[in-house]
Amino acid sequence: MFNLINGTQGNVKNDVLSGITVALALVPEAVAFAFVAGVEPMVGLYAAFMMGLITSAIGGRPGMISGATGAMAVVMVALVALHGVQYLFAAVILAGIFQILAGVFRLGKFIRLVPYPVMLGFVNGLAIVIFLAQLGQFKITNPMGDLEWMSGTMLYMMLGLVALTMAIIYLLPKLTKAVPASLVAIITVTALVHGMDLEARTVIDFVRDMVPEAQKEGVTLAGELPTFAIPMVPFNLETLYIILPTAIILSLVGLIESLLTLTLIDEMTDTRGRGNKECIGQGVANSVNGFFGGMGGCAMIGQSMININSGGRGRLSGITAALVLLGFILFAAPLIEMIPLAALVGVMFVVVIGTFEWASFRIIRGVNREDAFVLFLVTGITVIADLAIAVIVGVIVSALVFAWKHATHIIAKTHTDEDGWKVYDLEGPLFFGSVSYFKDIFDPQNDPQDVVIDFKESRVWDSSGVDALDGLADKYEKLGKKLHIRHISPECRTLLKKAGDYVEINVNEDPRYRIASDQLG
Repeated sequence: MFNLINGTQGNVKNDVLSGITVALALVPEAVAFAFVAGVEPMVGLYAAFMMGLITSAIGGRPGMISGATGAMAVVMVALVALHGVQYLFAAVILAGIFQILAGVFRLGKFIRLVPYPVMLGFVNGLAIVIFLAQLGQFKITNPMGDLEWMSGTMLYMMLGLVALTMAIIYLLPKLTKAVPASLVAIITVTALVHGMDLEARTVIDFVRDMVPEAQKEGVTLAGELPTFAIPMVPFNLETLYIILPTAIILSLVGLIESLLTLTLIDEMTDTRGRGNKECIGQGVANSVNGFFGGMGGCAMIGQSMININSGGRGRLSGITAALVLLGFILFAAPLIEMIPLAALVGVMFVVVIGTFEWASFRIIRGVNREDAFVLFLVTGITVIADLAIAVIVGVIVSALVFAWKHATHIIAKTHTDEDGWKVYDLEGPLFFGSVSYFKDIFDPQNDPQDVVIDFKESRVWDSSGVDALDGLADKYEKLGKKLHIRHISPECRTLLKKAGDYVEINVNEDPRYRIASDQLG
């Protein structure tokens, strides 16, 4: 399998060269996502520049690349179509503010709640999405103006150049790691295509295919510096009502994808990023985008993997990528336009191979069916729907599975003590999921006059558990029997409605734990 980690430490040379490689790969992605969102290509390129520069400078994960992404682009489509690009800029500013607030209130830590099967599904789903996105490069515009699959010589040439690119990336590190293999592959294939005048589609061909026929002749990637402008929208509640739903979704999608990518890079590089700082970095970058004519974005797993694969570890790699991209836009657009798409597709195919968690197939055989189901579920939803939805569904399903499995873990061992009292020694958690099993353990009708429930090996986790205790106590009280409860926390004793009347508390040995309840504080 291709090795995504070349070397262990970053340095200036590796960061600069990997940044150049990333910049080359950013161009077609930014253009494609701009068209997905329904905006001009330069809006996507500006977003890639500003997101990459700002998040690399002040974000919480050195080496991670941000830019315009498909996950956020699909959220923007409806707003742009109905209200125009100025409302999009306003929504991106508001989304950035939400992300900054998430970082200020330290909400980034909640990414730790994402279970491992969900992480695997996220990685595998994104690898498949990246692969499927590259298949669009194998289509051309026919005389009728419609896209159709390549065939014949053009298809064979495309496949051959992709294979050559992947071969260079795979073989060159075995000879030397002095320069990024991806950069060498792109330069080599570009020189080969133009030196031998081979029939191969280039970046500018891709851009022309995505614009109306009347605009094809003058289309170019050349541009100028983005300029500051306040979005031209009415400043009233109606505007807020229009942009608020999109802004909330954009902020959530951006944070989820960015923080999961951060976690993935942490594991790959054996380092630790700062989630809350990354939230702030993403928020500042998106807010700046809105004021400077960019479509916003978030972390890009594909470009981040290219950067890591090329040796980029420090902030300089992302900053270099952003500045080189801006340099291409301002001064060297013709050079970017002549790069064969096959070279960039080959680079992304290597990213797919390296990103996909092939160990999942071994893991599936070793884990339980529930975890395997969650893994496939998240992968499938990521591919057919949306990353944020996939992760949220995965977390909810994992939580429900966890609750269901632990609901059956509450049991009791019974014995009679020297005073003739029946003692129930509980084991397992008492919470909303295990309440029904808890109630089935006891036999108030046939139990003796005094009954003890010992929570030394158990815990009451929520108000449902407290209510179950209250209900059980009522049953014993109606039968004229006494219930004694031992080894519960002071908080639990406070929540028990009749603790003073019928509950014996062993104060000296009470455990200290909190209960998830809205009845306190």
